[in-house]
Amino acid sequence: MVEEITSMSEDFAQWYTDIVKKAKLVDYSGIRGCMVIQPYGYAIWENIQKELDRRFKETGHENVYMPMFIPESLLQKEKDHVEGFAPEVAWVTHGGTEKLTERMCVRPTSETLFCDHYANEIHSYRDLPKLYNQWCSVVRWEKTTRPFLRTMEFLWQEGHTAHATAEEAQEETLRMLNVYADFCEKELAIPVVKGRKTDKEKFAGAEATYTIESLMHDGKALQSGTSHYFGDGFAKAFDIQYTGEDNELHYVHQTSWGMTTRMIGAIIMVHGDDAGLKLPPRIAPVQAVIVPIAQHKEGVLEKAEELRVQLAAKFRVKLDSSDKSPGWKFSEYEMKGVPLRIEIGPKDIENNQAVLVSRTTREKFFVSLDNIEEEVAKHLDMIQQEMFDAALKNREEKTSVAVSYDEFKDIVDNKGGFVKAMWCGDVACEEQIKADTSATSRCMPFEQEQLSDKCVCCGKPARKMVYWGKAY
Repeated sequence: MVEEITSMSEDFAQWYTDIVKKAKLVDYSGIRGCMVIQPYGYAIWENIQKELDRRFKETGHENVYMPMFIPESLLQKEKDHVEGFAPEVAWVTHGGTEKLTERMCVRPTSETLFCDHYANEIHSYRDLPKLYNQWCSVVRWEKTTRPFLRTMEFLWQEGHTAHATAEEAQEETLRMLNVYADFCEKELAIPVVKGRKTDKEKFAGAEATYTIESLMHDGKALQSGTSHYFGDGFAKAFDIQYTGEDNELHYVHQTSWGMTTRMIGAIIMVHGDDAGLKLPPRIAPVQAVIVPIAQHKEGVLEKAEELRVQLAAKFRVKLDSSDKSPGWKFSEYEMKGVPLRIEIGPKDIENNQAVLVSRTTREKFFVSLDNIEEEVAKHLDMIQQEMFDAALKNREEKTSVAVSYDEFKDIVDNKGGFVKAMWCGDVACEEQIKADTSATSRCMPFEQEQLSDKCVCCGKPARKMVYWGKAY
Protein backbone atom coordinates (compact mmCIF):
# COMPACT_ATOMS: atom_id res chain seq x y z
CA MET A 1 0.00 0.00 0.00
CA VAL A 2 0.99 3.60 -0.53
CA GLU A 3 3.09 5.22 2.18
CA GLU A 4 3.18 8.73 0.71
CA ILE A 5 1.11 10.55 -1.91
CA THR A 6 3.08 11.63 -4.98
CA SER A 7 2.78 15.36 -5.68
CA MET A 8 0.26 16.07 -8.44
CA SER A 9 2.72 18.49 -10.08
CA GLU A 10 5.33 15.73 -10.18
CA ASP A 11 3.19 12.92 -11.63
CA PHE A 12 -0.57 13.48 -11.83
CA ALA A 13 -1.38 9.90 -12.86
CA GLN A 14 0.60 8.47 -9.94
CA TRP A 15 -0.95 11.04 -7.57
CA TYR A 16 -4.38 9.78 -8.63
CA THR A 17 -3.43 6.13 -8.12
CA ASP A 18 -1.88 6.89 -4.73
CA ILE A 19 -5.05 8.58 -3.50
CA VAL A 20 -7.33 5.82 -4.78
CA LYS A 21 -5.26 3.23 -2.93
CA LYS A 22 -4.32 5.16 0.21
CA ALA A 23 -7.88 6.33 0.86
CA LYS A 24 -9.01 2.71 0.31
CA LEU A 25 -11.53 3.61 -2.36
CA VAL A 26 -10.70 0.56 -4.46
CA ASP A 27 -8.41 -2.43 -4.55
CA TYR A 28 -7.11 -4.07 -7.68
CA SER A 29 -8.75 -7.41 -8.39
CA GLY A 30 -7.36 -10.58 -9.95
CA ILE A 31 -9.46 -9.90 -13.06
CA ARG A 32 -7.79 -7.62 -15.59
CA GLY A 33 -9.36 -4.20 -15.77
CA CYS A 34 -11.85 -4.82 -12.95
CA MET A 35 -11.78 -3.17 -9.54
CA VAL A 36 -12.95 -4.03 -6.06
CA ILE A 37 -14.86 -1.00 -4.79
CA GLN A 38 -14.08 -0.87 -1.09
CA PRO A 39 -16.55 0.34 1.59
CA TYR A 40 -15.39 3.97 1.59
CA GLY A 41 -15.51 4.20 -2.21
CA TYR A 42 -18.86 2.45 -2.33
CA ALA A 43 -20.27 4.78 0.33
CA ILE A 44 -19.50 7.73 -1.98
CA TRP A 45 -21.30 5.93 -4.82
CA GLU A 46 -24.28 5.21 -2.54
CA ASN A 47 -24.61 8.92 -1.77
CA ILE A 48 -24.34 9.80 -5.46
CA GLN A 49 -26.91 7.11 -6.26
CA LYS A 50 -29.28 8.25 -3.51
CA GLU A 51 -29.26 11.86 -4.65
CA LEU A 52 -29.60 11.06 -8.36
CA ASP A 53 -32.35 8.55 -7.67
CA ARG A 54 -34.29 11.18 -5.72
CA ARG A 55 -34.04 13.57 -8.67
CA PHE A 56 -35.12 10.91 -11.16
CA LYS A 57 -38.18 10.03 -9.11
CA GLU A 58 -39.08 13.71 -8.70
CA THR A 59 -39.19 13.91 -12.50
CA GLY A 60 -41.52 10.93 -12.74
CA HIS A 61 -39.11 8.09 -13.49
CA GLU A 62 -39.44 4.54 -12.15
CA ASN A 63 -36.68 2.01 -11.54
CA VAL A 64 -36.70 -1.33 -13.36
CA TYR A 65 -34.15 -4.08 -13.93
CA MET A 66 -33.26 -5.76 -17.23
CA PRO A 67 -31.31 -8.99 -17.89
CA MET A 68 -27.53 -8.73 -18.09
CA PHE A 69 -27.37 -10.92 -21.24
CA ILE A 70 -28.37 -9.81 -24.74
CA PRO A 71 -28.84 -12.40 -27.53
CA GLU A 72 -26.76 -11.55 -30.61
CA SER A 73 -29.85 -11.37 -32.83
CA LEU A 74 -31.32 -8.68 -30.55
CA LEU A 75 -28.13 -6.63 -30.54
CA GLN A 76 -27.97 -6.81 -34.36
CA LYS A 77 -31.36 -5.15 -34.87
CA GLU A 78 -30.03 -1.59 -34.86
CA LYS A 79 -27.13 -1.42 -37.32
CA ASP A 80 -25.34 1.74 -36.14
CA HIS A 81 -25.72 0.74 -32.51
CA VAL A 82 -24.14 -2.71 -32.89
CA GLU A 83 -21.30 -1.36 -35.05
CA GLY A 84 -20.54 1.31 -32.45
CA PHE A 85 -20.26 -1.20 -29.62
CA ALA A 86 -18.76 -4.19 -31.47
CA PRO A 87 -15.13 -3.64 -30.33
CA GLU A 88 -16.17 -3.45 -26.65
CA VAL A 89 -18.56 -6.39 -26.43
CA ALA A 90 -17.83 -9.41 -24.21
CA TRP A 91 -19.42 -12.60 -25.60
CA VAL A 92 -20.78 -15.65 -23.78
CA THR A 93 -20.47 -18.71 -26.02
CA HIS A 94 -21.05 -21.62 -23.61
CA GLY A 95 -23.58 -22.50 -20.92
CA GLY A 96 -21.82 -25.00 -18.67
CA THR A 97 -20.11 -27.43 -21.07
CA GLU A 98 -22.57 -26.92 -23.92
CA LYS A 99 -22.00 -24.46 -26.75
CA LEU A 100 -24.87 -22.00 -27.09
CA THR A 101 -26.89 -22.12 -30.29
CA GLU A 102 -26.78 -18.30 -30.22
CA ARG A 103 -24.07 -16.43 -28.43
CA MET A 104 -25.01 -13.68 -25.96
CA CYS A 105 -23.19 -10.53 -24.97
CA VAL A 106 -22.84 -9.20 -21.45
CA ARG A 107 -24.66 -5.86 -21.65
CA PRO A 108 -22.44 -2.93 -22.64
CA THR A 109 -25.66 -0.85 -22.47
CA SER A 110 -29.32 -1.83 -22.51
CA GLU A 111 -31.05 0.00 -25.36
CA THR A 112 -31.92 -3.23 -27.17
CA LEU A 113 -33.34 -4.87 -24.05
CA PHE A 114 -35.55 -1.89 -23.30
CA CYS A 115 -36.68 -1.73 -26.92
CA ASP A 116 -37.59 -5.42 -26.89
CA HIS A 117 -39.60 -4.84 -23.71
CA TYR A 118 -41.27 -1.68 -24.99
CA ALA A 119 -42.39 -3.48 -28.16
CA ASN A 120 -44.42 -5.81 -25.90
CA GLU A 121 -45.48 -3.16 -23.40
CA ILE A 122 -46.57 -0.19 -25.52
CA HIS A 123 -49.78 -0.47 -27.56
CA SER A 124 -51.73 2.76 -27.08
CA TYR A 125 -51.08 6.45 -26.52
CA ARG A 126 -52.38 5.75 -23.01
CA ASP A 127 -49.24 3.65 -22.36
CA LEU A 128 -47.00 6.68 -22.91
CA PRO A 129 -44.70 8.11 -21.80
CA LYS A 130 -42.58 5.29 -20.39
CA LEU A 131 -40.06 6.82 -18.00
CA TYR A 132 -37.74 4.04 -16.84
CA ASN A 133 -34.33 3.98 -15.20
CA GLN A 134 -32.04 1.09 -14.34
CA TRP A 135 -29.21 0.85 -11.77
CA CYS A 136 -26.80 -1.89 -12.79
CA SER A 137 -23.29 -2.75 -13.95
CA VAL A 138 -22.17 -2.98 -17.57
CA VAL A 139 -19.15 -4.56 -19.25
CA ARG A 140 -16.99 -3.03 -21.98
CA TRP A 141 -13.81 -4.76 -23.08
CA GLU A 142 -11.42 -1.84 -22.57
CA LYS A 143 -7.76 -2.17 -23.57
CA THR A 144 -6.38 0.42 -21.14
CA THR A 145 -7.98 0.77 -17.73
CA ARG A 146 -7.72 2.99 -14.66
CA PRO A 147 -9.83 2.77 -11.47
CA PHE A 148 -13.16 4.61 -11.81
CA LEU A 149 -12.18 6.40 -15.02
CA ARG A 150 -12.19 3.41 -17.37
CA THR A 151 -12.77 -0.16 -16.21
CA MET A 152 -14.07 -3.26 -17.97
CA GLU A 153 -17.00 -3.46 -15.57
CA PHE A 154 -18.48 -0.38 -13.96
CA LEU A 155 -21.60 0.72 -12.12
CA TRP A 156 -24.02 3.22 -13.57
CA GLN A 157 -27.60 4.20 -14.12
CA GLU A 158 -29.18 4.21 -17.55
CA GLY A 159 -32.47 5.94 -18.22
CA HIS A 160 -34.56 4.75 -21.17
CA THR A 161 -37.74 6.57 -22.08
CA ALA A 162 -40.38 6.32 -24.80
CA HIS A 163 -42.65 9.18 -25.90
CA ALA A 164 -45.52 9.83 -28.25
CA THR A 165 -43.85 12.69 -30.13
CA ALA A 166 -40.42 13.91 -31.15
CA GLU A 167 -40.98 17.14 -29.21
CA GLU A 168 -41.66 15.27 -25.96
CA ALA A 169 -38.57 13.08 -26.42
CA GLN A 170 -36.35 16.07 -27.23
CA GLU A 171 -37.67 17.87 -24.16
CA GLU A 172 -36.88 14.80 -22.02
CA THR A 173 -33.35 14.59 -23.46
CA LEU A 174 -32.54 18.14 -22.43
CA ARG A 175 -34.42 17.91 -19.13
CA MET A 176 -32.23 14.98 -18.01
CA LEU A 177 -29.06 16.72 -19.20
CA ASN A 178 -30.06 19.63 -16.96
CA VAL A 179 -30.69 17.21 -14.06
CA TYR A 180 -27.10 15.94 -14.47
CA ALA A 181 -25.65 19.44 -14.71
CA ASP A 182 -27.52 20.62 -11.62
CA PHE A 183 -26.45 17.50 -9.71
CA CYS A 184 -22.79 17.95 -10.62
CA GLU A 185 -22.70 21.61 -9.68
CA LYS A 186 -24.86 21.51 -6.55
CA GLU A 187 -23.89 18.13 -5.05
CA LEU A 188 -20.41 17.37 -6.43
CA ALA A 189 -19.26 21.03 -6.60
CA ILE A 190 -18.06 20.41 -10.16
CA PRO A 191 -18.81 23.14 -12.75
CA VAL A 192 -19.78 21.79 -16.17
CA VAL A 193 -20.15 22.94 -19.75
CA LYS A 194 -23.40 21.83 -21.39
CA GLY A 195 -23.59 21.21 -25.10
CA ARG A 196 -24.14 18.88 -28.02
CA LYS A 197 -21.65 16.32 -29.27
CA THR A 198 -20.56 16.41 -32.89
CA ASP A 199 -21.85 13.63 -35.14
CA LYS A 200 -18.42 11.96 -34.93
CA GLU A 201 -18.62 11.82 -31.12
CA LYS A 202 -22.32 11.05 -30.65
CA PHE A 203 -23.68 7.79 -29.23
CA ALA A 204 -24.00 4.88 -31.65
CA GLY A 205 -27.57 4.89 -32.97
CA ALA A 206 -28.54 8.32 -31.64
CA GLU A 207 -29.78 11.26 -33.66
CA ALA A 208 -28.21 13.65 -31.17
CA THR A 209 -26.05 13.31 -28.06
CA TYR A 210 -25.83 16.02 -25.41
CA THR A 211 -23.11 16.11 -22.78
CA ILE A 212 -21.84 17.81 -19.66
CA GLU A 213 -18.06 18.25 -19.76
CA SER A 214 -15.92 18.98 -16.71
CA LEU A 215 -12.25 19.92 -16.44
CA MET A 216 -9.84 18.10 -14.18
CA HIS A 217 -7.05 19.76 -12.22
CA ASP A 218 -4.45 18.62 -14.77
CA GLY A 219 -6.30 20.32 -17.65
CA LYS A 220 -7.86 17.19 -19.14
CA ALA A 221 -11.58 16.99 -19.83
CA LEU A 222 -13.95 14.34 -18.54
CA GLN A 223 -17.29 13.51 -20.12
CA SER A 224 -19.41 13.50 -16.99
CA GLY A 225 -22.88 12.58 -18.18
CA THR A 226 -24.65 12.15 -21.51
CA SER A 227 -28.23 12.32 -22.73
CA HIS A 228 -29.22 10.92 -26.13
CA TYR A 229 -32.15 11.64 -28.44
CA PHE A 230 -32.92 8.59 -30.58
CA GLY A 231 -35.83 9.87 -32.65
CA ASP A 232 -37.77 6.86 -33.95
CA GLY A 233 -34.76 4.92 -35.28
CA PHE A 234 -34.79 2.26 -32.57
CA ALA A 235 -38.60 2.15 -32.64
CA LYS A 236 -38.55 1.26 -36.36
CA ALA A 237 -35.83 -1.36 -35.85
CA PHE A 238 -37.80 -2.99 -33.00
CA ASP A 239 -41.29 -2.21 -34.29
CA ILE A 240 -42.38 -0.19 -31.25
CA GLN A 241 -45.71 1.27 -32.36
CA TYR A 242 -48.75 2.64 -30.60
CA THR A 243 -52.27 3.52 -31.63
CA GLY A 244 -52.72 7.28 -31.31
CA GLU A 245 -55.79 9.28 -30.44
CA ASP A 246 -56.34 9.54 -34.20
CA ASN A 247 -56.67 5.73 -34.28
CA GLU A 248 -53.55 5.52 -36.50
CA LEU A 249 -50.33 3.60 -35.78
CA HIS A 250 -47.27 5.70 -34.84
CA TYR A 251 -43.69 4.93 -33.87
CA VAL A 252 -42.54 6.09 -30.44
CA HIS A 253 -39.63 8.49 -29.99
CA GLN A 254 -36.96 7.50 -27.47
CA THR A 255 -34.18 8.79 -25.25
CA SER A 256 -31.46 7.34 -23.07
CA TRP A 257 -29.11 8.95 -20.55
CA GLY A 258 -26.46 7.75 -18.12
CA MET A 259 -23.97 8.61 -15.38
CA THR A 260 -21.35 6.25 -13.95
CA THR A 261 -18.88 5.58 -11.14
CA ARG A 262 -16.35 7.58 -13.17
CA MET A 263 -17.81 10.58 -11.31
CA ILE A 264 -15.85 9.41 -8.26
CA GLY A 265 -12.73 9.80 -10.40
CA ALA A 266 -13.92 13.28 -11.31
CA ILE A 267 -14.34 14.22 -7.64
CA ILE A 268 -10.77 13.08 -6.95
CA MET A 269 -9.24 14.93 -9.91
CA VAL A 270 -11.25 18.16 -9.63
CA HIS A 271 -10.97 18.70 -5.87
CA GLY A 272 -8.04 16.68 -4.48
CA ASP A 273 -4.66 18.08 -3.39
CA ASP A 274 -1.28 16.72 -2.36
CA ALA A 275 -2.67 15.79 1.08
CA GLY A 276 -5.33 13.55 -0.47
CA LEU A 277 -9.04 13.64 -1.16
CA LYS A 278 -11.37 16.60 -0.73
CA LEU A 279 -14.95 15.40 -0.65
CA PRO A 280 -17.91 17.74 -1.18
CA PRO A 281 -19.93 17.69 2.07
CA ARG A 282 -23.15 16.75 0.29
CA ILE A 283 -21.81 13.37 -0.86
CA ALA A 284 -19.05 12.72 1.72
CA PRO A 285 -19.64 9.45 3.65
CA VAL A 286 -18.39 11.26 6.77
CA GLN A 287 -19.20 14.96 6.81
CA ALA A 288 -17.53 15.65 10.15
CA VAL A 289 -15.12 13.66 12.29
CA ILE A 290 -14.81 14.27 16.02
CA VAL A 291 -11.25 13.96 17.32
CA PRO A 292 -10.98 14.02 21.14
CA ILE A 293 -7.87 15.77 22.47
CA ALA A 294 -6.20 14.31 25.58
CA GLN A 295 -8.88 11.67 25.58
CA HIS A 296 -7.31 9.89 28.55
CA LYS A 297 -8.42 12.76 30.76
CA GLU A 298 -11.63 12.46 32.70
CA GLY A 299 -14.83 13.37 30.85
CA VAL A 300 -13.29 13.96 27.39
CA LEU A 301 -14.52 10.77 25.69
CA GLU A 302 -17.90 11.07 27.36
CA LYS A 303 -18.33 14.64 26.08
CA ALA A 304 -17.13 13.62 22.61
CA GLU A 305 -19.70 10.80 22.49
CA GLU A 306 -22.42 13.16 23.71
CA LEU A 307 -21.46 15.52 20.87
CA ARG A 308 -21.52 12.66 18.33
CA VAL A 309 -25.04 11.62 19.37
CA GLN A 310 -26.24 15.20 19.16
CA LEU A 311 -24.78 15.82 15.68
CA ALA A 312 -25.68 12.39 14.26
CA ALA A 313 -29.34 13.43 14.12
CA LYS A 314 -28.52 15.89 11.32
CA PHE A 315 -25.11 14.96 9.88
CA ARG A 316 -23.01 11.96 8.85
CA VAL A 317 -20.57 12.15 11.74
CA LYS A 318 -17.89 9.85 13.16
CA LEU A 319 -16.09 9.81 16.51
CA ASP A 320 -12.55 8.43 16.40
CA SER A 321 -11.81 7.27 19.94
CA SER A 322 -8.96 4.95 18.92
CA ASP A 323 -5.66 5.15 20.78
CA LYS A 324 -3.84 6.70 17.81
CA SER A 325 -2.40 10.18 18.33
CA PRO A 326 -4.45 13.26 17.39
CA GLY A 327 -1.80 14.18 14.80
CA TRP A 328 -2.18 10.80 13.08
CA LYS A 329 -5.95 11.23 13.05
CA PHE A 330 -5.68 14.74 11.61
CA SER A 331 -3.58 13.46 8.69
CA GLU A 332 -5.75 10.37 8.16
CA TYR A 333 -9.05 12.22 7.86
CA GLU A 334 -7.50 15.00 5.81
CA MET A 335 -6.24 12.33 3.39
CA LYS A 336 -9.71 10.74 3.29
CA GLY A 337 -11.25 14.08 2.41
CA VAL A 338 -13.55 14.50 5.43
CA PRO A 339 -14.83 18.07 5.01
CA LEU A 340 -14.87 19.11 8.68
CA ARG A 341 -12.85 18.13 11.74
CA ILE A 342 -14.21 18.80 15.22
CA GLU A 343 -11.68 18.87 18.04
CA ILE A 344 -12.71 18.77 21.69
CA GLY A 345 -10.44 18.53 24.74
CA PRO A 346 -10.38 19.47 28.44
CA LYS A 347 -9.91 23.22 27.81
CA ASP A 348 -12.67 23.22 25.22
CA ILE A 349 -15.05 21.49 27.62
CA GLU A 350 -14.13 24.01 30.31
CA ASN A 351 -14.86 26.87 27.87
CA ASN A 352 -18.04 25.24 26.51
CA GLN A 353 -16.60 25.22 22.99
CA ALA A 354 -15.28 23.03 20.19
CA VAL A 355 -12.75 23.69 17.44
CA LEU A 356 -13.88 23.29 13.80
CA VAL A 357 -11.19 22.79 11.14
CA SER A 358 -12.04 23.09 7.44
CA ARG A 359 -10.56 20.61 4.95
CA THR A 360 -10.53 23.25 2.21
CA THR A 361 -8.79 26.13 4.00
CA ARG A 362 -7.44 24.37 7.13
CA GLU A 363 -8.68 27.35 9.12
CA LYS A 364 -9.64 26.83 12.77
CA PHE A 365 -12.87 28.19 14.19
CA PHE A 366 -13.76 28.23 17.89
CA VAL A 367 -17.50 27.77 18.30
CA SER A 368 -19.83 27.52 21.28
CA LEU A 369 -21.30 24.11 22.08
CA ASP A 370 -24.62 25.86 22.61
CA ASN A 371 -25.08 26.33 18.85
CA ILE A 372 -22.77 23.63 17.51
CA GLU A 373 -25.39 22.23 15.11
CA GLU A 374 -25.90 25.57 13.39
CA GLU A 375 -22.14 26.15 13.18
CA VAL A 376 -21.47 22.72 11.64
CA ALA A 377 -24.25 23.27 9.07
CA LYS A 378 -22.90 26.73 8.22
CA HIS A 379 -19.32 25.51 7.78
CA LEU A 380 -20.34 22.53 5.65
CA ASP A 381 -22.23 24.91 3.35
CA MET A 382 -19.19 27.19 3.22
CA ILE A 383 -16.91 24.27 2.30
CA GLN A 384 -19.30 23.12 -0.43
CA GLN A 385 -19.30 26.60 -1.97
CA GLU A 386 -15.53 27.03 -1.60
CA MET A 387 -14.96 23.76 -3.46
CA PHE A 388 -17.20 24.82 -6.34
CA ASP A 389 -15.58 28.26 -6.52
CA ALA A 390 -12.07 26.76 -6.59
CA ALA A 391 -13.06 24.29 -9.34
CA LEU A 392 -14.65 27.07 -11.40
CA LYS A 393 -11.55 29.26 -10.99
CA ASN A 394 -9.35 26.38 -12.16
CA ARG A 395 -11.57 25.83 -15.20
CA GLU A 396 -11.59 29.53 -16.10
CA GLU A 397 -7.81 29.76 -15.79
CA LYS A 398 -7.43 26.70 -18.00
CA THR A 399 -9.88 27.77 -20.72
CA SER A 400 -8.31 29.51 -23.72
CA VAL A 401 -9.41 30.93 -27.06
CA ALA A 402 -7.62 30.01 -30.30
CA VAL A 403 -8.23 31.74 -33.62
CA SER A 404 -5.32 30.36 -35.67
CA TYR A 405 -4.27 26.71 -35.96
CA ASP A 406 -0.75 27.45 -34.73
CA GLU A 407 -2.23 29.12 -31.66
CA PHE A 408 -4.53 26.13 -31.15
CA LYS A 409 -1.68 23.60 -31.29
CA ASP A 410 0.50 25.69 -28.99
CA ILE A 411 -2.25 25.87 -26.33
CA VAL A 412 -2.95 22.13 -26.48
CA ASP A 413 0.75 21.23 -26.33
CA ASN A 414 1.90 23.73 -23.71
CA LYS A 415 -1.06 24.86 -21.62
CA GLY A 416 -3.77 22.24 -21.88
CA GLY A 417 -7.29 22.71 -20.62
CA PHE A 418 -10.31 23.63 -22.71
CA VAL A 419 -9.67 25.40 -26.01
CA LYS A 420 -12.56 27.36 -27.49
CA ALA A 421 -12.26 27.55 -31.28
CA MET A 422 -14.46 27.81 -34.35
CA TRP A 423 -15.22 24.80 -36.56
CA CYS A 424 -16.57 24.40 -40.08
CA GLY A 425 -18.58 21.27 -39.27
CA ASP A 426 -16.45 18.93 -41.40
CA VAL A 427 -15.43 15.66 -39.72
CA ALA A 428 -12.13 15.82 -41.65
CA CYS A 429 -11.08 18.79 -39.51
CA GLU A 430 -11.99 16.93 -36.31
CA GLU A 431 -9.84 14.01 -37.42
CA GLN A 432 -6.99 16.31 -38.44
CA ILE A 433 -7.03 18.08 -35.07
CA LYS A 434 -7.01 14.75 -33.24
CA ALA A 435 -4.14 13.44 -35.38
CA ASP A 436 -2.08 16.60 -34.86
CA THR A 437 -2.76 17.29 -31.19
CA SER A 438 -4.62 14.31 -29.58
CA ALA A 439 -7.37 16.81 -28.69
CA THR A 440 -10.98 15.94 -29.48
CA SER A 441 -14.17 17.94 -29.74
CA ARG A 442 -15.76 17.92 -26.31
CA CYS A 443 -19.01 19.68 -27.21
CA MET A 444 -20.69 22.46 -29.14
CA PRO A 445 -21.83 24.52 -26.14
CA PHE A 446 -25.38 25.84 -25.93
CA GLU A 447 -23.88 29.27 -25.20
CA GLN A 448 -22.26 30.00 -28.55
CA GLU A 449 -19.66 32.73 -29.18
CA GLN A 450 -18.50 34.10 -32.55
CA LEU A 451 -14.74 34.02 -31.98
CA SER A 452 -14.00 34.42 -35.71
CA ASP A 453 -15.70 33.62 -39.00
CA LYS A 454 -13.23 30.91 -40.01
CA CYS A 455 -12.61 27.29 -38.96
CA VAL A 456 -9.51 27.09 -36.77
CA CYS A 457 -8.24 24.09 -38.76
CA CYS A 458 -9.03 24.63 -42.45
CA GLY A 459 -9.95 28.32 -42.65
CA LYS A 460 -13.31 27.68 -44.32
CA PRO A 461 -16.45 29.48 -43.04
CA ALA A 462 -17.15 28.50 -39.45
CA ARG A 463 -20.47 27.02 -38.32
CA LYS A 464 -20.01 26.37 -34.60
CA MET A 465 -17.83 27.32 -31.64
CA VAL A 466 -16.52 24.13 -30.07
CA TYR A 467 -14.81 23.24 -26.80
CA TRP A 468 -11.77 21.08 -27.58
CA GLY A 469 -9.35 19.31 -25.27
CA LYS A 470 -7.50 16.16 -24.36
CA ALA A 471 -9.75 13.88 -22.38
CA TYR A 472 -9.85 10.88 -20.08
